[in-house]
Amino acid sequence: MPTFDLSTQTLRDLNSALHSIDAGKNDLAFEVVNPRGSHAVAVGIDQPVSVDVKGSVGYYCAGMNDGGTVTVHGSAGPGVAENMMSGTVVVEGDASQYAGATGRGGLLVIKGNAASRCGISMKGIDIVVHGNIGHMSAFMAQSGHLVVLGDAGDALGDSLYEAKLFVRGTVKSLGADCIEKELRPEHIAKLAELLDKAGVTDVKPEEFKRYGSARKLYNFNIDNADAY
Repeated sequence: MPTFDLSTQTLRDLNSALHSIDAGKNDLAFEVVNPRGSHAVAVGIDQPVSVDVKGSVGYYCAGMNDGGTVTVHGSAGPGVAENMMSGTVVVEGDASQYAGATGRGGLLVIKGNAASRCGISMKGIDIVVHGNIGHMSAFMAQSGHLVVLGDAGDALGDSLYEAKLFVRGTVKSLGADCIEKELRPEHIAKLAELLDKAGVTDVKPEEFKRYGSARKLYNFNIDNADAY
């Protein structure tokens, strides 16, 4: 397993190695030590590699991930897994704001808390947060799933499109056009699948509430024509 020590090696060395992998010839498991809050660690992965980061990272860790498995054994700064396409990103600690922003696929697991705007403009990514999330989470979220085992802050799902939100704890307030919806059998089945993938074994899907779009904000209504 190649090990990169960011106290003596450059971030460019690490990311260049991850970008030049031949899946049939090169090692597919990497370890990163002494990240010391470095920004843009393990960005742009496009092969099925695994990267274990032994410590906390700065902003945009694992951004644009497409097929890799990145585990941060610490906390992550803003924009972890931003614009992720596929693969898995796990943060063992907390995540700062806009975790999983604009993500198009894959799974982001945050075992601590996530700050504001978690899942903003998500476009297909699945996000599971073991703790709480901050305000304006899932703002303009288009598709995918946001699962929160703890509580959610103000304006959850503001201007929501068709992403599905599941919260086990309390929601401080719902954003514009976001409403509570029925938790049907197909949602329970999907929740069970996501919880299993995220390593959650002591929580039942039936304990969650589902939230989604009322579909009034983004559909034209002739009765409101004068307001447009």
